[in-house]
Amino acid sequence: LSYNEYDIKENLQRHRNFVNLTRRHILKPLFKTCDFKIGSINHNIPVRVFFPEANADCPVLLFFHGGGWVAGNIDSYNKVCTNMTRLTNHKVVSVDYRLAPENPFPIGLEDCYGAAKAFITNEEINNKEVVLIGDSAGGNLSAALSLLARDRKEFKVNKQILIYPSTYNDHTGNSPFKSVIENGTDYLLTSKRIRDYMELYKSKEDDIFSPYFAPLLSKNLSGQPKTLIITAEYDPLRDEGEEYGKRLREAGNYVEIYRIKDALHGFFALPPRFPQVKLCYDIINRFLCEVD
Repeated sequence: LSYNEYDIKENLQRHRNFVNLTRRHILKPLFKTCDFKIGSINHNIPVRVFFPEANADCPVLLFFHGGGWVAGNIDSYNKVCTNMTRLTNHKVVSVDYRLAPENPFPIGLEDCYGAAKAFITNEEINNKEVVLIGDSAGGNLSAALSLLARDRKEFKVNKQILIYPSTYNDHTGNSPFKSVIENGTDYLLTSKRIRDYMELYKSKEDDIFSPYFAPLLSKNLSGQPKTLIITAEYDPLRDEGEEYGKRLREAGNYVEIYRIKDALHGFFALPPRFPQVKLCYDIINRFLCEVD
């Protein structure tokens, strides 16, 4: 069930090609899409909007893809975003943030922040109808973005959905989380691969101690959006994602935490016919519809 281990640093393009190939959608998206760029200080951020058939004025899911901060793009996530649009009846805005190591921390995070600011401060959009959502590294970016938004006070995030997010900075044998050890070698995502990703993502050694790099390190988790956290049973990131939810709750935030049984890291990209994916969307839709 595990990928063949190889040094991502020395085989980065091979790794990117593999990720893009496994997530490639051979058919065009089933829904209307629109590509444009959001102006930022030093970079125009590409985004792709997926429009559901039924409702042009529906809320927005601002999506940050996974890929360990070093792989994936809006093309490789077409299938995921098409399914997300259809199954939630929301517009999905997929953000093509810049990747490490060419653009290390915090460049990708700043791209995500810029995209969120553009949508949430847009007077034509109800800011309460913009929900952050990300899987894996994208979940990390969503959580970090929410902390950054609170600290900069330029806009407020109302809701976030974190799907098996990375929230901590230690995935060695010294990790305080059992899932790093129990699920770190025999499944799709290994603890070694997580360490490799983080090595490529950071720009300097002390980056790993920043709460914007590893949100669980934040000493102040107050003032965060209403949060849904979904983890996978057989995932080394499982326990740190759930712990982040518990810490958010202890800080006075509204949080829902769900563990999907018999699921591996990455299951969210599977077709909706899989029961784990169907359950995941049932949980997401309930959160979107019932939590104000």
